[in-house]
Amino acid sequence: MSDSAQPSPEELLHHLRAAQTPALLMLVAHLTDDPSVLRPQWRPNPDLLPAIVLDAQEDAEARAFCMATLEPYLQNIAEWPVEPSAAVLRAIAEWALDRSADEDAELLRVAFVPPGTDPRAPKWTKDQLDPARPMRVAIVGAGLSGLLAGLRMKQAGVDFTIIEKNGDVGGTWYENAYPDCRIDVHSHIYTYSFFPHDWPSYFCRQNVIHDYLRAFAEQNGLVEHIRFGTEVSSATWDDSRQLWSVTTTGPDERSRTEDFTIVVSAVGQLNRPMIPRIDGLDTFDGPAFHTAQWDHDVDLTGKRVAIIGTGATGVQVAPAIARSAASLTIFQRSAPYLQSTPELRQEIPEDERALLREVPLYRAYYRFSIFLPRAIGRLAAATVDPAYPPTERAVSAANERLRALLTDYLLGQVEDRPDLAAKIVPDYPPGAKRIIRDDGTWIDTLKQDHVELVTEDIARIDGSGIHTTDGHYVPVDVIVFGTGFNASDFLMPMKVTGSGGVDLHESWGVDACAYLGLTVPDFPNLFCMYGPNTNLLLHGNLVLFIECQSVYILSAIEQLLETGKSSLSVRRDVFEKYADEVAEASAQRVWGWSKTHSWYQNAEGRSTIMWPLSAHRYISSTQAVDPEQYEFR
Repeated sequence: MSDSAQPSPEELLHHLRAAQTPALLMLVAHLTDDPSVLRPQWRPNPDLLPAIVLDAQEDAEARAFCMATLEPYLQNIAEWPVEPSAAVLRAIAEWALDRSADEDAELLRVAFVPPGTDPRAPKWTKDQLDPARPMRVAIVGAGLSGLLAGLRMKQAGVDFTIIEKNGDVGGTWYENAYPDCRIDVHSHIYTYSFFPHDWPSYFCRQNVIHDYLRAFAEQNGLVEHIRFGTEVSSATWDDSRQLWSVTTTGPDERSRTEDFTIVVSAVGQLNRPMIPRIDGLDTFDGPAFHTAQWDHDVDLTGKRVAIIGTGATGVQVAPAIARSAASLTIFQRSAPYLQSTPELRQEIPEDERALLREVPLYRAYYRFSIFLPRAIGRLAAATVDPAYPPTERAVSAANERLRALLTDYLLGQVEDRPDLAAKIVPDYPPGAKRIIRDDGTWIDTLKQDHVELVTEDIARIDGSGIHTTDGHYVPVDVIVFGTGFNASDFLMPMKVTGSGGVDLHESWGVDACAYLGLTVPDFPNLFCMYGPNTNLLLHGNLVLFIECQSVYILSAIEQLLETGKSSLSVRRDVFEKYADEVAEASAQRVWGWSKTHSWYQNAEGRSTIMWPLSAHRYISSTQAVDPEQYEFR
């Protein structure tokens, strides 16, 4: 989105007073090309970025220094250099993280995106490489991944169609419209790096994110390429014609089959709601629905409501339900770890918002300061140390430090309610399940007189309530399922048939795998986005990974056009070596080692969801297709 008109030096100085100190210091280092301004005494705590924790005097000194240094630069921000020197960028990373950035040079290069640039856009067009060759791309899904894939195809001049089952763009941000639904990643890094937004909140609500994605589609001319209300039922590879036959069902419920050169699955991992099998559920007389299928016609005011599940969705929606329900009973299988995030529900103050809006270079460093600690250096906290030794309390010394920090946060909120203490402290190591952001609202909700937290298992449901295994009975009027998604069922419910008639889901079994989450042997010209083993916990950024995936897919198309080949398919030996590496690494991460149940695991307790290696490894591996790893026809 375009930035506003250049502010006056006086306005700029006023806005800069609202800056977060770390990003402000980074900006000064950039403009002066002087790493020495990043003084050790002003170093932030990486766990608290983008904010800084200094005593009042040190913070005042740092900010006064920045203002005095910046004043000569304020006459014309249009002349500011947008690219930092390599030395300054590295110094910024080492100062912010208090560690060497030797192995992170490639990550830093792609993580910092200068304002007004789109460095990962294709540098070629189809007309330049092979204008006469027919090429059609089917992109399945118009969420975060599918829209980006569409833009990259358009930039490269490749014919494409986006097939979307819903009536609008947005994917999960269209479907999940439950009360108080919001992102639990900082808004400013949950954006395409080249398409910033004037976010109103630090962690924005669902409707704001959906509006962002809708604006992205409209401003980039993608809407006219989307077939809404259309679902893919099957995709079949034709070996003789070297094409995909894709069968869809549209709003008129008629079936249609078309040929495409390439299929990109952008259906994501969080698109198929999971409702547990509970005896007697079908006999319940009242409304019962999943949070991703929220029934807005049901008024919860004065109702006895039960919510099943205390994951990220349950923790978000339960406080909203409690505000209007006569009673709320929360059924918890396992307690969540919560990460203190005081700004979770806060609006961004107008001065800070104006600074982010009007000073693109500051915004770039603000975004960078959020991104750095999440992409570099946190995998250790999720890594099993056999010598520790690992237990279901903690799997390493770093994991224990994280557990102690998160547990102290929980217990510090229930000193007045010792009866809750045993219920809210998890019995598994942190990282085995999703760590949820919290501003104190969750425990405050549990403390309310009309709210009950039940930790006994559900035995059955009858027409008017829920029975637990210890004989407790809870009469309820409405049941809400906050039970997540069938995340391990990749590309479902599509039937995908590859070369030689191989069925994708049969070949996968329960252990779905794709090379770099993108390609599978025997399935030529098929690419996944946000595919198997590309989800992130403590060591990366999902949007950056999606941008890397789009680069890789466009690199594959470029090679097909340059070589005149019809198709490419990842070599089986390359795939199997990668699959073994990922499985071995996953077993050494807390989400693969712990026996606690989580959506990170499939039916056999193995993780086909999470990326178990470093962010650096993924970024460097997806910069371009290595033709030695593929078979071309």
